[in-house]
Amino acid sequence: MGIEKLHLEDALEDSPQTRSLLSVFEKDAMTLKKYTTGLHNCCQRIMKAQNELCAATQSLSQHLRDFEIQKFPLESDDSVLSSTLKQFSSYLDDVSSIQQVLSAQFSETMMYPLSRFLQADLEEVTTLCEMYQIASNEHDSAMNRYMRLPKKKESERQKSEYNEELYLMRKKFHQTSLHYYSSLNALQYKRKCSLLEPVMGYLHAQRAFFQMGQDAVGKKEIEDFLNNISTSVQGVQQELQTETKKTVELIDSLEQQSAHLYHAEPMVDMPYIPPNTTLTQKAGYLYVRRGKHFHVPGPIGKQLIATKWERCFFFTVGGNLMSQARDEVISTNTKKLAGSLVLDLNEPGVLAEPHESDDRRFVFQIVSPKNKRNVVLQAENEREKDEWICTLNNIVRESGYVKGKGGGPQAKPKERTSSSSSMSKPGSGSVSPDQASISSMSSTGAVPKTPAPTPSSSFVADAPIQFDLLTPTSQNGGVAPSLPGPPNPEPRINPFDQSANEVLDTLDSAIDNSTFVESFVVRFLGSMEVTTDRGEKLVHETMRQIMAARAIHNVFKMTESRLVVSSEAMRLIDPATNTLRTTFALADISFWAAHPENTRLFGFITRTKPPGATNSTFSCHVFECNISAEEICQAIGTATKLAFQALMQRKLPPGVGKEKKAMEKIQQVKTREKNILLQNIQQLEDAPEDEEDSLHNLPLSPDGKYLVLTAADESEDGMESGDLSQPMEKLTVESMQQPISDSFDTEDVEPESEA
Repeated sequence: MGIEKLHLEDALEDSPQTRSLLSVFEKDAMTLKKYTTGLHNCCQRIMKAQNELCAATQSLSQHLRDFEIQKFPLESDDSVLSSTLKQFSSYLDDVSSIQQVLSAQFSETMMYPLSRFLQADLEEVTTLCEMYQIASNEHDSAMNRYMRLPKKKESERQKSEYNEELYLMRKKFHQTSLHYYSSLNALQYKRKCSLLEPVMGYLHAQRAFFQMGQDAVGKKEIEDFLNNISTSVQGVQQELQTETKKTVELIDSLEQQSAHLYHAEPMVDMPYIPPNTTLTQKAGYLYVRRGKHFHVPGPIGKQLIATKWERCFFFTVGGNLMSQARDEVISTNTKKLAGSLVLDLNEPGVLAEPHESDDRRFVFQIVSPKNKRNVVLQAENEREKDEWICTLNNIVRESGYVKGKGGGPQAKPKERTSSSSSMSKPGSGSVSPDQASISSMSSTGAVPKTPAPTPSSSFVADAPIQFDLLTPTSQNGGVAPSLPGPPNPEPRINPFDQSANEVLDTLDSAIDNSTFVESFVVRFLGSMEVTTDRGEKLVHETMRQIMAARAIHNVFKMTESRLVVSSEAMRLIDPATNTLRTTFALADISFWAAHPENTRLFGFITRTKPPGATNSTFSCHVFECNISAEEICQAIGTATKLAFQALMQRKLPPGVGKEKKAMEKIQQVKTREKNILLQNIQQLEDAPEDEEDSLHNLPLSPDGKYLVLTAADESEDGMESGDLSQPMEKLTVESMQQPISDSFDTEDVEPESEA
């Protein structure tokens, strides 16, 4: 395992991440100093108390064993140093029972390297730590005085003085930081030498002074062990020398490269560096103006606004402007993640533009008409101000909004079967207690309702956040099933692309049989385990946790998928290969909701019950979409409603459904026969006039229902009116006596031909 080091390139920027990493190194140095002091005390006991040599040596052996339980932040559990010290402790157990040590030999071979490490190296780190804090405070004070300079021309001399003062303080802070970082890095190498040399010298003194301990410490294995350790220490010392040489060269190079960054405003003799107007990401320190209202007592109440400028670290991620204080890190008590949302740049009408301020220079503002909010910021110089304005406007432009035109039209998802459903609240929903019986499709028993989550019990302690989808390929090692349709040769995974993507129309056969289908383009942001199965506040808090975690860990990659919502299930399909990534059964989805401010974010909670488990686990999944998230939530609500209706239809008694189906079949047959009869009537040719006259002259039957074609002999015509009605009634009765179920076992009867 390589040795952890602080990056000297980040010393001048002094970002919150660098400060957080520096605190880890400082904690490691304090722990090392504490451990080394204990080791030094153990060696002093051996020198001062010759009569207590056995007890002192045993204490030293035990202290060496305690190295692996010290939990050094930068030391792994299975490190070579830990195993080496454990081996030393085993040898010291044998030595402590038979030998005594002279104080002079101990002073030369054991105490000297340890004292040198304590006084020279660890004390130097402590001194540099104090100098670093002083330089940091002086730099902040100089920066504050410089940033408070007015825009008046009369203060040119004061501007020059403050600028020169800031140059000196920043240079001093940078140089101190470089030496402090390099000392902490070198301490990681010196630790391995300074902790091993005293123990090695102790064993060498014992072997040289005591001939009686030949059987104990003169073994061949101990000699080989010491030779290997000596070679290892020499190798570490050579690495330290090489690293020290590289560090000195790097410090000189960084000082030369950072010379133009010491001045907040470039000097006249420096070359002009134009601003980069094509950036889509940017991070750095800015001053933000914050206002506070004060009420003035009196007959007429007045409100006074006091402005205060604070220095914060701003950065852009996922179309959002985030801010973070320099000392803001992960809290060990509340487990809250650092970073807070300043403004959603995806909202329509957001615009960054220069701003005129009476008391400050290089000021610009971000206008959000939707929230009726203006964020006023100040940069160090004109170049930084222009770069921030261009970067923010580029992000807004990528989201689809252009000043004067408004947001571009969103791509509407296709719906195969139109269906409408009403929800109690747009953008959120859950499975009702009646609809909870849908879970009987996959498991027996009803789903219990859980109470609304509280902020203290909403999340599982130390629950990991999953930033990528687990496809069937990654879970089972197999190949994901491919859906019909042409694959996309150019997959696109762009976390900052807010444009709508064309949705593929080809779905699998299971979706074709659904009564409701809608598809959307979504990007997976992350998921984490929660304690309850419902709650709008729970979903919103999960969104905040995942977005903050992405900002802290610099996770920008998002997996784009096609979300297909049907009355059967919810499926995520890879648009590049048209393969199925994962499926969410509607019975397992207990709650869904959209973000109240960012209309592109939505999430839903799923329940999972492992085989053999008594309780279910709940996970909240968060996605980003191109259209309004409320449309997706409404589609999920419609799908669950139709699935519930289908389940209730399947639970009806068998006779009721069969009789209703038979009546519908008879109605279809009657409608088809009526259409055929109307077509035949329309196709009849007009009869001649003489035939019409002859038809009018024909006599009627006694009941007036039929024409008598031959009046001479009515008995030979076959039957009279009474006889005509009897076969028809009989025919009708016989045809209706056929079983209704038999008429549905065969295919539909084709219409008879005109012949």
